[in-house]
Amino acid sequence: METIQVRALAASKAKGKLEPFEFSLGSLGADQVDIKVQYCGICHSDLTMLNNDFGFTQYPFVPGHEAVGVITAKGDHVPKLEVGQTVGLGWFSGSCMACSNCLAGDHNHCTSVEQTIVGRHGAYATHVRCHWVWATPIPESVDRRSAGPLFCGGITVFNPIIQHDISPLARVGVIGIGGLGHLALQFLRHWGCEVYAFTSSDSKREEAVRLGAHQVINSRREDELSKIRGALDMILVTVNVSLNWAAYFDCLATKASYTSWALFRSQCQSCRSR
Repeated sequence: METIQVRALAASKAKGKLEPFEFSLGSLGADQVDIKVQYCGICHSDLTMLNNDFGFTQYPFVPGHEAVGVITAKGDHVPKLEVGQTVGLGWFSGSCMACSNCLAGDHNHCTSVEQTIVGRHGAYATHVRCHWVWATPIPESVDRRSAGPLFCGGITVFNPIIQHDISPLARVGVIGIGGLGHLALQFLRHWGCEVYAFTSSDSKREEAVRLGAHQVINSRREDELSKIRGALDMILVTVNVSLNWAAYFDCLATKASYTSWALFRSQCQSCRSR
């Protein structure tokens, strides 16, 4: 199978400027697919990796892990996916499919998991490659221009709904109505939950309601917090700042194991612990 010469944008050093860069993908593995990138989102973790804030960025560095595109080639052992199919690719791009975590369905905890922009080139490029398991088909009804963030910020806030067995009858609070929080509000509303949005800015009240919040709580006002003391089954945190945690814990129905407290940092690097 012919190898692909990829055109990309890469930085040659920490905090460097993204400049044109070319590389070859090499031979396609039997369980891999090549994706022609049409759209790719911008995430704070791309910036974090670009600046080498984690200390393990390899240069030249090609960012991009919220990719949407069309499969242009697939290996001989790839099932279910077809050339020409529209798919998305997020933080992960490969897993062994043989370790205990993979066999249990927790591929993100694979002992040799591959991350799309760690130790390899990402999707700010004409093409990106991944194991077929991590290429997620995108329905025709979903706008591919805006689908990319669903594979990073989207899954980060959707995952705790599943992991904590949140039912449609649950009352759930979301702290931080920003890049992750605005997705959490929509997911929870469509899940059937009673949704509470916590924000320190009244200017976001109207938007929070439009996105799905049944109630908007000003986190700076003790009287508003006290009205929902003991009311919530889960609080999902999407901010990376120090808060008055005791006040928020008081809003939970109980501090025992019945209640879920899901803490997710606003940087999508938390996706690695999904």
